[in-house]
Amino acid sequence: MNPLGLKDTVTAKYMGQNEIFADVFNYFIYNGEQVIDPDSLEELDTLEVDVPYGGEDGAQQPVQRTRDVIKSLVAMMDSRTAYLVLAVENQSNIHNAMPVKNMVYDALQYAKQVSNAAASHKRSGDYQGTGSDEYLSGFMKQDRLLPVVTLVVYFDSKEWDRPLSIHEMFGEQDARVLALVPDYKINLIAPVSISDGDFDRFRTSLKEVLSFIKYSQDADRLEEILKADEGFRHLGRTEVDVLNACVGAKLTMEKGKGAMDVCQAIEEMNQNASEKERISTLLKSIEKLMEKAGWSAEHSMDVLDVSERDRKELKLLIR
Repeated sequence: MNPLGLKDTVTAKYMGQNEIFADVFNYFIYNGEQVIDPDSLEELDTLEVDVPYGGEDGAQQPVQRTRDVIKSLVAMMDSRTAYLVLAVENQSNIHNAMPVKNMVYDALQYAKQVSNAAASHKRSGDYQGTGSDEYLSGFMKQDRLLPVVTLVVYFDSKEWDRPLSIHEMFGEQDARVLALVPDYKINLIAPVSISDGDFDRFRTSLKEVLSFIKYSQDADRLEEILKADEGFRHLGRTEVDVLNACVGAKLTMEKGKGAMDVCQAIEEMNQNASEKERISTLLKSIEKLMEKAGWSAEHSMDVLDVSERDRKELKLLIR
């Protein structure tokens, strides 16, 4: 699997979990307040299909787009059932036309709702007595759309420095013209833009995953947060897969284990790196003595007082 495909797979699997999905929207919409209950979420088909207007002969090929994760929220408000459609787009790389991409997804979702309403009325036969306008549109006066909220989660440590709205994608335009062009803005979560205090608004492993990504290029700061956050002591396999695929964390989880101590794993990786650097330096010294003084490998190691343990490893490396 290519790197981009792997990133898409692991992030979709991670964000598809109801607890994670609810957490990211509670963070973004409700400032961390636990309003969305994971148990109130229902999986929806990620495939959006719309046939352009124009009749069977005039229509072009159907427009098809596949969202990463989309769920409906079913909640009780004032003893009434309220519905909301929530969608997540996972990005491991910057998409220059993200506003257009999301606008198309959302428009297709609204078109699907209208189509479903029309099909429902047709099945029930309740068009009788309605006006011709309602009959032709298929969407009756009392029908209502469900709001669609799409959230882009950016799994990278870099800053998102591209357009966040349709209007930002335009060149120089007359303000009077722009006033007539509806804008479309994306909702974005980028780790680098989250302040350290705001990570506490997450209630799941999103706190650890996104903070790790934010500081993945800052070894000293990463070490600080790993030691300070107990959540890193038992990070799950899905989280580890995301970190490995998206920021090259190189974390290795033992087969059969469901969690790992990331802090300990990083310490061991650093120790191994230091050990490799020490052996490499020692090897260069030995080879230099062999070349300049004409000594054998054994005599060079004797002069440098190399331990028996290191000798065994070095003998395999000496050319």
